[in-house]
Amino acid sequence: MNIFSATYIKSSALISQCPEHNQPEYAFIGRSNVGKSSLINMLTGQKHLAKTSATPGKTMLINHFEIHSEPNSAFGGAAAKKAATWYIVDLPGYGFAQRSKSQRAKLEQMISSYILQRHNLSNLFVLIDCRHAPQQIDLEFMSWLGESNVPFSIVFTKADKLSRAQLAENINAYIQQLAEEWEPIPPHFITSSETRQGREELLNYIEEINKEIAQL
Repeated sequence: MNIFSATYIKSSALISQCPEHNQPEYAFIGRSNVGKSSLINMLTGQKHLAKTSATPGKTMLINHFEIHSEPNSAFGGAAAKKAATWYIVDLPGYGFAQRSKSQRAKLEQMISSYILQRHNLSNLFVLIDCRHAPQQIDLEFMSWLGESNVPFSIVFTKADKLSRAQLAENINAYIQQLAEEWEPIPPHFITSSETRQGREELLNYIEEINKEIAQL
C-alpha cells in the first residue's frame, strides 16, 4: 500500500463529536510511552502528523487522521490502482497512573464508548512495548476486547531497542502467555518507528481489510 495523503481532521472529547463518514477506521491504543504517535507517523510517512511528546499520556482526545492510499501492485491496470480512503484514529492511552481518579474515569469512558459504539471501527491495534514482560493491564484489556467481540491486533513496538535474540525471546514469551487464553493467537506485528520495521506488513494488513469491507 502506498499512502499519498494523510491529513489531521479533528480531535474529539466525545464519540458524538467524531467525524461523520462511512469509511473504515483503524484505531491505535496502548499504555503511556508505548510509541503510539511515532508509529502513526512512521506508517503515514509524516514526521509530525501525530504529536509526539517526552511526557507520557499527552493524548487526551480522540484524534482522527484521514488517509488516502493506493495498492503498490503494478499489475491489473487502473482497477488495481484504485485509491482508498480510510482513517487512522489516535486514542488516549489506558492506565493513566499519573491522573486523578475523576480524570481516569473520564478517559476510560471516552475510550470504551469509542471502541464499543463506533460503527466505523474496523480494527483496533493494541500497542505493546516489546522490551517488557507481559503486563496485567494489557492482558486484561485484550481479554475485555475479546469478550466484547472487538476486532483487534497486537503491535509490538520499539523492536530496534533489543538485540535480535532478545527480541525473539521476548516475543515468544509473550505469545506463550497469550496462548494460555487465546486460540488462535490474535494477529501480531513487530515494529520499529526508527527502522520502519513492520511498516509494509501493517499497511498490507489494513489494505486486505479495506478490500474485504469494499466487497460487502
